[in-house]
Amino acid sequence: MSAGRSKSLWGQDNDRDGGYGWLEPEPAPRVQQAPPTPPPAPPKKNRSGLKIVGTTLAVAAIAVGGVAGVDHFANQPDNVTATVTLPVVNGSTPATRAGEIYKQVQSGVVQIRTGNASGTGFVVAQNGTIVTNAHVVDGASSVRVIFDDGDASVEGTVLGRDVSADLAVVKIDPDSVKKLTVLGLADSDDVTTGQEVLAVGYPLGLDRTATSGIVSGIGRQIKAQNGFSIDKVIQTDASINPGNSGGPLLDGRGRVIGVNSQIAATGSGSNTGIGFAIPSNTVRDVIPSLISGKTIARPYLGVSLQATDDDSGALVYETTPNGPGDKAGLRSGGPGTGDVVTAIDGESVADPDKLIEKLDEKKPNDKVTLTVKRDGQETKVDVILGERPANLDSASSGSQSPDSQQTP
Repeated sequence: MSAGRSKSLWGQDNDRDGGYGWLEPEPAPRVQQAPPTPPPAPPKKNRSGLKIVGTTLAVAAIAVGGVAGVDHFANQPDNVTATVTLPVVNGSTPATRAGEIYKQVQSGVVQIRTGNASGTGFVVAQNGTIVTNAHVVDGASSVRVIFDDGDASVEGTVLGRDVSADLAVVKIDPDSVKKLTVLGLADSDDVTTGQEVLAVGYPLGLDRTATSGIVSGIGRQIKAQNGFSIDKVIQTDASINPGNSGGPLLDGRGRVIGVNSQIAATGSGSNTGIGFAIPSNTVRDVIPSLISGKTIARPYLGVSLQATDDDSGALVYETTPNGPGDKAGLRSGGPGTGDVVTAIDGESVADPDKLIEKLDEKKPNDKVTLTVKRDGQETKVDVILGERPANLDSASSGSQSPDSQQTP
């Protein structure tokens, strides 16, 4: 390969458009030349005076734990070619943990179709309750649910959705399917970076698919479709793609630790190998309310936050006009001008993530006391929390904010 040009793993020339080829073979090792073969001995004669002609067929032997036998053929006419049979090497493949988990949960993972789109869901109760992402059933009141590859779909009713958590509930008639396999929820607060996980779903419209990986990060934040933050999100390197949305992320015991929701992508839209799952504890908090038809009411501070350089608190970058924070007198701006929230109700916060986590424990109309740094001095601001609006656009002033901004 000449200098100044590069090739990908598959042999594609990266400096120009073109097709793909196989990996280039390694150069063959030098083999020491064997000494010349001595001339054949003169043929032997048997007692009857006839010549004995010996024909030896050299074949490659394939063996596992032994050498396969090779037939020798003698006294065959020169124009006959001997047939060699390549035997099947018997023996089962050792089971993997991922394979065992897949067998355990596969019938509890379903495909959800809405019009021309499709996603994934999983069964959480014997009465036919299915969890999926809110964006999978966006705008739909009913969906088609497929339990096994090749089976006919059954009708499902969308009982409710929570866009702020990107979760939804679908209900099917349990008598319409042969078997319901219920997937249990683990405590997602116990999830640790590095533990092995399995993602099951229907990526890119393919039949049920399993991919494995690890938890590559915890405590992440992503944005819901309405622009608000979802916290405590689990990051994984298990391969997930469009269509995996709403499917389970499973731990080493086959328990659900998260609901696959988003992937990180480059500017060109390609997958980076990083996926995000809504934690199972959020599922446990939200789904019962959705089943009963209740609307999830979340507290709302009405500010945009940024981290400080020294992790000393949450900088109030922007306030929503007439929002709870604005009415309480919080000051917004860049470093040195905006308030830095250092505590809520006396409990210190080092960054926006911690403040949002504490706010999520509150309810609309709760009163909270924020400790802030302002002009080098510490002061306290009392705020009556509002109720989070349907989407961020309906609450914001219309100005654009940095990507690093977080909005509680």
